[in-house]
Amino acid sequence: MKNWISFPKVEGTATRQAHVRLPAGTYEREVGREGFFGPATQFHHSHPPTGWTRFDGPLRPRAFDLTKSEERLDCPLSAPSLMGNAATQVRLWRFQGKMEHLVRNADGDDLLFFHQGGGELFCDYGHLTVVEGDYVVLPRNTAWRLDSPDGATVLMVEATNDAYRLPAKGIVGTHAIFDPAMLDVPLLDEAFQDQKSERETHIRVRKRGQICAMTYPFNPLDAVGWHGDLAPVRLNWRDIRPLMSHRYHLPPSAHSTWVANRFIVCTFVPRPIESDPEALKLPYYHSNEDFDEVLFYHKGQFFSRDNIHPGMVTYHPSGFPHGPHPKAYETAQKYDRKETDEVAVMIDTRDPLDVYEPMERTEWSGYADSWKAK
Repeated sequence: MKNWISFPKVEGTATRQAHVRLPAGTYEREVGREGFFGPATQFHHSHPPTGWTRFDGPLRPRAFDLTKSEERLDCPLSAPSLMGNAATQVRLWRFQGKMEHLVRNADGDDLLFFHQGGGELFCDYGHLTVVEGDYVVLPRNTAWRLDSPDGATVLMVEATNDAYRLPAKGIVGTHAIFDPAMLDVPLLDEAFQDQKSERETHIRVRKRGQICAMTYPFNPLDAVGWHGDLAPVRLNWRDIRPLMSHRYHLPPSAHSTWVANRFIVCTFVPRPIESDPEALKLPYYHSNEDFDEVLFYHKGQFFSRDNIHPGMVTYHPSGFPHGPHPKAYETAQKYDRKETDEVAVMIDTRDPLDVYEPMERTEWSGYADSWKAK
């Protein structure tokens, strides 16, 4: 439990309420700790905090276009890591067909986000039909496979040596954002019964990054029943009902969906834009001093970014201010758009991320220049 040094003050020309009634001709920048959960200060600048003319070195903001990578693999364990650290590994898996083996991840829980396509997912606990926009949380070491005759593209986020939990929802109550009753679990249904067999079956297991294999003379997905409170769960982004305020722009932490010990996964879904004329109407400039920020763009037009399309990823390491692009900021100030249409998955990590070679091959090198005034 941290006892932060806390002494709220107002100095110079500033607002008393964050993100509201900005002094004329100023740009607000929030400096915060613990990823919007800790103490913060809002500065008011006479120039945009992202108004650099050059940005050199490894700290630079980066963007990647994963649509340029079309490799299909028959095994999710073979999907290369795109970025990661000791607490998480982020992968993208493209697959079409029927997996002829089972897989287990003994290194941590896996979060699957079905960016494109879906299929039939079979696991120790039963059967789930999955579609575009589904999250599936697979507890560590769950055996599973996917049948996807039409193909699927899956963002995979590993909670390395960890588990996923639901975020605390505080004063808004447990049913806010999404009711836990919306979480579906696998069923021991007819489809699950039909896949049982005495056929020799292989299970590939990843442990400490290495893949091992076990062979059984039967299909190990042969449960006749189970009871307990540990199981895979499924949630579609369309079942998320975001917290909103027409008078105040809420921080990304208000959109938390899944939480691990060293990172958090948020989901941005369509919502009305703030209508109060005094309120900011898009993400404010901010310096998130303790977390790296990754955004995977799934659907729609991300209203604070230009030249970004579905299937792209942006990466903002901690240590520099970032925020809306100039054109997006101008559009928001005019209140030309009344609602957002984007869907995006955000991964905020407490520890710095490494970008690996498969990701670097898809980089858009001009991203750091996209904040320059036109």
